[in-house]
Amino acid sequence: MATEDLARSAARKPDVRPANPRFSSGPCAKPPAFALDKLSGAPLGRSHRAAVGKERLKAAIDGTRSILGIPDDYRIGIVPASDTGAVEMAMWTMLGARKVEMLAWESFGAGWVTDAVKQLKLDAEIKTADYGQIVDLTTVDTDNDVVFTWNGTTSGVRVPDGDWIKDDRAGLTICDATSAAFAQDLPWDKLDVTTFSWQKVLGGEAAHGMIVLSPRAVERLESYAPAWPLPKIFRLTKGGKLIEGIFKGETINTPSMLAVEDYLLALDWAASVGGLAGLIDRADANAGVIADFCADNDWIANLAEDSATRSNTSVCLKFTNPAITDGATFAKAVAKRLETEGVAYDVGAYRDAPPGLRIWCGGTVETSDLQALMPWIAHAYHAELGALA
Repeated sequence: MATEDLARSAARKPDVRPANPRFSSGPCAKPPAFALDKLSGAPLGRSHRAAVGKERLKAAIDGTRSILGIPDDYRIGIVPASDTGAVEMAMWTMLGARKVEMLAWESFGAGWVTDAVKQLKLDAEIKTADYGQIVDLTTVDTDNDVVFTWNGTTSGVRVPDGDWIKDDRAGLTICDATSAAFAQDLPWDKLDVTTFSWQKVLGGEAAHGMIVLSPRAVERLESYAPAWPLPKIFRLTKGGKLIEGIFKGETINTPSMLAVEDYLLALDWAASVGGLAGLIDRADANAGVIADFCADNDWIANLAEDSATRSNTSVCLKFTNPAITDGATFAKAVAKRLETEGVAYDVGAYRDAPPGLRIWCGGTVETSDLQALMPWIAHAYHAELGALA
């Protein structure tokens, strides 16, 4: 088909619409099995310190360990303030004991750099890369403490593996894995502190975070006291010993039992689709739909330059047609058109990222919905391009 014929075909509205137009990168789409009436057993109006509350919180911890394959000697805690709170908790309680390297290639990683340097005032070695790229991981010395994001939610660039982390390292690795956990294979033996939130890959509700500690991280907590005061919600030790109750469901502050029930429902669904392997397969298939679309259309491309570091969850795209002189305005218009048509909500690029689209491909998204969305992106692109003429 000639180029002009393709353009005319794409300009017509597609016949098929995604059954679920929710492609936000957080909060993300609920699992396909979700229904409000399935949360009817939540112990609402009950104390989280009552037996029923503790049981549900402990079930959330145990289910997380089972799906993710977290080693038995690693502690798992439910903490306040989502993934952000979990990362801050790790940084404020454990950094400062030795030299630290801060790695950043997107907005949230850059935020952790700011906290380390301007808030904690650490003499940190900072290694950064532009959006679409990743730092040279072979230059990282893991005898230092290292803070990094596994999957750059705002750039769509992920760590390809943990081979760069030494088995006999002296430092701690503190990993923000919020858009990687439940979609990518995390090497637990390489990670000392791992954080994520319920609102990402499993489509849970906001405000609750998870922190996973290796035995090495526990040893740091029990042997090191930072020079700065710690807010109550950051305190993981008392009298130089780990507060073990936190890792049995005795949360630091009051959790939402409705959100806990929602997370338990998501964990059950994850098990029903094959656990971690099934979730990874679903995300890979979803990202593959977009990869094929980019390969077939020379006006759009993945922001991540190296296929080995491309995310299978937060897939970020850029428009490459040189006729587009105002990329930000054009991308916003495409995203707005998709939302107005009711086929894709919240798919604009993150505010700090280069102009483009960001489409969530985690396992709670159905591949058929992404397949239905691609012609709509082509339609929106050609419609907005025509408006430029």
